[in-house]
Amino acid sequence: MDVLTTRALNRALLDRQLLLRRAELPAEAALAHLLGLQSQAVDPPYLGLWTRLEGFAADDLSALLVARKAVRIALMRSTLHLVTAADCLELRALLAESLARTVKGQFGGRLPGVDLAELAAEGARLAGETALTFAELGKLLGRRWPDHDPNALAQTVRNLVPLVQVPPRGLWGRSGPAAHLTAEAWLGRGLDPAPSPDGHVLRYLAAFGPASVKDMQKWSGLTRLKAAFTRLGPRLRRYRAESGEELYDLADLAPPDAEAPAPVRFLPEFDNILLSHADRTRIMPDHHRARVFTVNGIIRASILVDGFVAGLWRVERSGATATLAIEPFGALDAEARTALLEEGARLLAFLAPEAAHDLRILPAG
Repeated sequence: MDVLTTRALNRALLDRQLLLRRAELPAEAALAHLLGLQSQAVDPPYLGLWTRLEGFAADDLSALLVARKAVRIALMRSTLHLVTAADCLELRALLAESLARTVKGQFGGRLPGVDLAELAAEGARLAGETALTFAELGKLLGRRWPDHDPNALAQTVRNLVPLVQVPPRGLWGRSGPAAHLTAEAWLGRGLDPAPSPDGHVLRYLAAFGPASVKDMQKWSGLTRLKAAFTRLGPRLRRYRAESGEELYDLADLAPPDAEAPAPVRFLPEFDNILLSHADRTRIMPDHHRARVFTVNGIIRASILVDGFVAGLWRVERSGATATLAIEPFGALDAEARTALLEEGARLLAFLAPEAAHDLRILPAG
């Protein structure tokens, strides 16, 4: 098996993630290719597509949510993702067992005596009739189970029943409560009755490969995926990482040149590229991890320089001015500084088109 260096894996990942060059794809096609984008907050998916797509406008994604062609729903690792409607129905079915296991770890001890199948059925009935916040759902469920924590009841339903957040929540520049309907009620059709793990192995590799079985399990929350990789046999090609770990990729895809130039990029909070492998050194050196991943579960907005995480960024607003503050982890050469300021100006034009703009590269630290 060929050995892929960390740099070769980096360039392959950037290529699959549309970060070596902006892609000329519609937002819906990009969402499908990327298998969705993490969406714990409203803005990151918009920024994630802006940094990957040529000519992306925020309304492109908002329109998909309004038209019910894309939804926000808890999926991989029980975290909120923005995915196409088709992927919602397939992925939610594929992940049902994994999400149900999460219930036992988080809330199993807080709902003694509650029949989970009965709770799921009641939650589906309530959320199939009208959009409800978790507080509202918990209150209604509490009428039937008055001796149990309403939040635990509602959060358990979240993992047992496919609940989508309905607009205006998730729309660019809008606000609204995090209200939920069942996917079936919102999309007008049920979950995929026979989701294929093999098909999703192929799609994961198309978006994140080359990768190991452990990598996909880390990304998805699924277990026992080795059998799917084995079944795919000749459709996959095997490599080794420098660590010796066995990696898989689509047989008809070849990694790009390891020395291919990688433009600077601004990644949003929670970007999938930082969460999709057990070994993240292909995109972020281990010694930077504590600065990007916070103790309270936030994954901070970061910059890529020469393809690797090299610092953080934030936008601060004061009156009519929006300031982009770039905080590099180490010294930047003149070419990188110029590229960051040019790309940063484009970022501010997207984020704050009506504001006056200021850009600052802070001292390295």
